[in-house]
Amino acid sequence: MTTVQPDHFYMKRALSLASRGKGKTSPNPMVGAVIVNQGRVVGEAYHRQAGQAHAEVLALHQAGPRARGGVLYVTLEPCCHLQKRTPPCVPLLVQSGLTRVCVAMADPNPQVAGRGIQALQNAKIDVSVGTLEAEAQTLNEIYIHWLTTGRPFLILKGAMTLDGKIATHTGQSQWITSEQARQDVHHVRSQVDAVMVGIGTVLADNPELSARGSKINATQRRGRQPVRVVLDSQLRIPMKAKILRWVQEQPTIVCTTAGVSPKKIDTLREQGVQVWVLPQKKQRVSLKAALAKLAKEGLSSVLLEGGSTLNASALHERVVNQVRLYVAPKILGGQDAKGLIGGTSPKSLKQAWHLVNPTFKKLGPDWLVTATIDRQA
Repeated sequence: MTTVQPDHFYMKRALSLASRGKGKTSPNPMVGAVIVNQGRVVGEAYHRQAGQAHAEVLALHQAGPRARGGVLYVTLEPCCHLQKRTPPCVPLLVQSGLTRVCVAMADPNPQVAGRGIQALQNAKIDVSVGTLEAEAQTLNEIYIHWLTTGRPFLILKGAMTLDGKIATHTGQSQWITSEQARQDVHHVRSQVDAVMVGIGTVLADNPELSARGSKINATQRRGRQPVRVVLDSQLRIPMKAKILRWVQEQPTIVCTTAGVSPKKIDTLREQGVQVWVLPQKKQRVSLKAALAKLAKEGLSSVLLEGGSTLNASALHERVVNQVRLYVAPKILGGQDAKGLIGGTSPKSLKQAWHLVNPTFKKLGPDWLVTATIDRQA
């Protein structure tokens, strides 16, 4: 009979708690904490939202004096810096009387990066690092990517037929997939920081790009909504586009290039729309420049809901981290129908983009295929 190690048992509990913060803590990581004293859990918590108390602090408050002599299991290295909205956790942990802290992974944030662990050790607290580290890294892969690359974690989303078509040759695409698949898209939108499209999608479909089920009335919303981002090199966006609505509750950023109408930029800004004038690449807004600026603004994840041209650009520029494909049991056919990835085909199969760790989920009549881009291929 296999015996579960106590450290693994309690860390798994901390990771489960941390996952409850998914889609709510950005740009902060998801963190869970469990305090155990004499084999009993005396405090546990997770980070609920950026700007609110950290998991360790909440767990300490729950434990109270029972924390003294106990062990803290935490999914990420406790913070020790002051460059944030909440006080550092390390001093509170030191004062609590804990005898040991078990950390799943060190924090890649340069302001922490081992300093929290060292501060605890300097206070004569026993610290161990690495329990369920791989699981902790997977949980916070978006946070890690954002910090280490200076770009948001980019998810390429597509709704397509079984033969890879996203629209007929006339541009009709609504609706290839089922209501269940569309509900899942709305759920994903509510968890990412931003949704990005190209101007072609705005002109063809006039999307709102909101997370469904959030309206209170005609002018108000509730719930978490993603920032909407439009790549529009010539500033062709119509002033009555749905994506320009609700900008107080759900900000819209239009990324354009130098040389467009200053008057239209002013008109958009007067309506509360953010307009970024960015460098261009091949007469289009530089995708990498847009992503870098989004990252600097604290947006760590982006759902790309573009057409075939933007999808191809993202793949060619190697900025896609994950694909999320909704596949309908339909065959459209025709070389003139629009495929998921535009542009020209590679000359060799060796140049294909390789996917790893695929998962498959049934959504009504459709399938959701999720996979990671293989960076080594």
